[in-house]
Amino acid sequence: MHLGFDFSYTHMGGRWRMPGSWEGRTFPDVTMYEDVARIAERGCLDMIFSGDGTGVPDTWRGSRDAAIEWGMNWPRQDLNPIMVAMSRVTKHIGYGLTYSSTFMHPYYTARLMNSLDHVTGGRIAMNLVTSTRPADAANFGFDELMEHGSRYERMEEFVDVCRLLWDSAEPDAMLWDRATGRVGDPAKIHDVRHAGRFFKVQGPLNTPPSPQGRPVLIQAGGSPRGIRASAYVADHVFGADMALPLQVKQRIALDQALTEQGRDPQTVGILWQTPIVVAETEREAHARRDLLLDAVPADAVGAYLSYNAAYDFSTLPQRFSLRQLHHDIIAANASPMGLVHELSQQIGPDVEITREEFFDHGRRFATSWDTTFAGTPTQLADRMEEAFEATGSRGGFMLGHIVSMPGDLIAIVDLLVPELQRRGRFRTEYKGRTLRENLAEE
Repeated sequence: MHLGFDFSYTHMGGRWRMPGSWEGRTFPDVTMYEDVARIAERGCLDMIFSGDGTGVPDTWRGSRDAAIEWGMNWPRQDLNPIMVAMSRVTKHIGYGLTYSSTFMHPYYTARLMNSLDHVTGGRIAMNLVTSTRPADAANFGFDELMEHGSRYERMEEFVDVCRLLWDSAEPDAMLWDRATGRVGDPAKIHDVRHAGRFFKVQGPLNTPPSPQGRPVLIQAGGSPRGIRASAYVADHVFGADMALPLQVKQRIALDQALTEQGRDPQTVGILWQTPIVVAETEREAHARRDLLLDAVPADAVGAYLSYNAAYDFSTLPQRFSLRQLHHDIIAANASPMGLVHELSQQIGPDVEITREEFFDHGRRFATSWDTTFAGTPTQLADRMEEAFEATGSRGGFMLGHIVSMPGDLIAIVDLLVPELQRRGRFRTEYKGRTLRENLAEE
């Protein structure tokens, strides 16, 4: 298995005030993140990862007040400099940053990721998102969300350009010959000359070739169109924390899409998002997980759900079917994945539910209580082995959504990792020089 640690929400959604979390420090104290990096590397984890968003949630009731008051997907920082700081106190573990292909330009992004790959010594990954949130879009000059399919078309062209730019300098293009004074070989630097639907780029990139050749690319598309995009752009896929049958279904769909594009499905892993609480006893683990249910009030839950779906759930009628809600979300160019998709799978799209039932499910979804694995190292390792084998024994898990930081990460490293190592499911030392090499280990 490969293991990452997702710290995206460790300071939000009430987690910052859980027992043992952020004691004596407040976001974005870089010393906390340096501590997290050291702990994760001690556990031989593959990477530290963070999602991101660039807007303040304002979908719920057309206001950002609830999100600001209760810390729902707010505040955030560009984690580029924070991950650089983390990389300077570690030697092996990789770092995954999130950027939007809908809002960013490929030349700037390719140059940035190349530079970060040098700073980290070949340990950088880029998680590409298409962005489904109106608040984010408005900050980049969009009056409305780009149509769902067009967002993925833009992503695919974005990656085409990035790959051309990363390849515009051959691996041995740099000379640095002190005797002659020659810096580079002109014959090994190539133009890009791309003119497409969304981008026009001349190139070449004006940076030395990166240690990994290309940074590792991660993508999390879960819709049919998103899965096709993942098959086109991703080295590894970031999979949602959904029920195992849905994960199996996504693995099958991804394998088919990879095969249709001439790629070997065995080379592309899925890292399943896995909220986790591990403790020495099951009772202790469940008690820690239950803290999440009272972490935030109802208003905060509404703000979270509405922002992530880009749909104002405060407008829900007293009774409705999930099928109709799905259609309404699609009509708004918003995202039907997440809670609405999972509820449709669980109870059926045509079953009518009430607002109260929806938000009851929503609280457990917003806090990740429903999907949090809580148990002993043995219990959790059993569950992870089952999911790993059922989804093709490729990839692994993106552990996260913990209750408190850094205590629950320490428990992962000191309790769960040794159990996985005992079973021969996880490395005991880093073998590769770069993140790409470590993710290729079998």
